[in-house]
Amino acid sequence: MSKITQKDIRLGKQIKKYRRKMALTQEQLANRVKISTTHLGLVETGKRHISLKTLQKIASALNMKVKDILPF
Repeated sequence: MSKITQKDIRLGKQIKKYRRKMALTQEQLANRVKISTTHLGLVETGKRHISLKTLQKIASALNMKVKDILPF
């Protein structure tokens, strides 16, 4: 498994920021994306890598494009 980076942490913060902007709980977003709340929580805190497929699902659930979520 590869090491968690600062980019992972920044990406998680971005996801959390936009989730909150849409007034969604972690549970609500996780349900929309069909992942566990635990997994989403780990992604938002930068403790878990996120696949491109999951990132695309999250962006779609937030009515955004992936490029708009990426913090770099």
